[in-house]
Amino acid sequence: IRADDPRILDTVKVIDAQLRYELPRGPLWYRYNGDGYGEHADGAPFDGTGQGRPWPLLVGERAHYELAAGRRDSAASLLRTFENSAGPGGLLPEQVWDGPDMPERELRHGGPSGSAKPLVWAHSEHIKLLRSLRDGAVFDMPPQGVKRYIEGRTVSPLRAWRFNHKIRTIPAGKALRIELLARAVVHWSNDNWATVHDTETTANAFGIHLAELPVAEIAPGNTPGNSIVFTFFWPDSGHWENADFSVGIGDTG
Repeated sequence: IRADDPRILDTVKVIDAQLRYELPRGPLWYRYNGDGYGEHADGAPFDGTGQGRPWPLLVGERAHYELAAGRRDSAASLLRTFENSAGPGGLLPEQVWDGPDMPERELRHGGPSGSAKPLVWAHSEHIKLLRSLRDGAVFDMPPQGVKRYIEGRTVSPLRAWRFNHKIRTIPAGKALRIELLARAVVHWSNDNWATVHDTETTANAFGIHLAELPVAEIAPGNTPGNSIVFTFFWPDSGHWENADFSVGIGDTG
């Protein structure tokens, strides 16, 4: 996906609103909200519970994004923040202390927390960022993927439905893939059960059971002939799902 794709731009806005933290030497980011891996609020060490602190590693990842978006100066500024997060000797910590100074616990606001140091993963990200800034492009972005998805704008020919992701519509011209955690027969129709089809799932290498319904030729609309309705027969247990699910066909996307 391109760095300026609306989905990426919206995601970055949410990340910054939820996870960005300003420190004197520049912004850092938390891994995720509710992270419990880090010191306690009083500076006591992690003992199975705690509070996650900002990770310098994520500054490097964000700098790569800024470079991909064409903002080299921003990426260079984040490099300085990344390097200023290091402790004595230039070792990058896993996390940085975001609380007030606690000399008795050797914690300084904006300095390394009591986490792992050095975090080799962070040093790897630092080296990649130096190379990327020198090249003027993200160093470890495979050219095959760039050509296919960014330059060629290749899109998926299908949309996936799962029990934890029950999509309501798919664009016209797309196949519908059903992804399940157990073997099943997908009993389906595109004319409100006037005619029916049975499609058996096949398991992939990861144990996910897939059935691809050939519905790409169905025209968009809200009438029964323009939507797919389906249910499941579970052969391992010998029972039906006893519930119908439906996916409408939207405009071409």
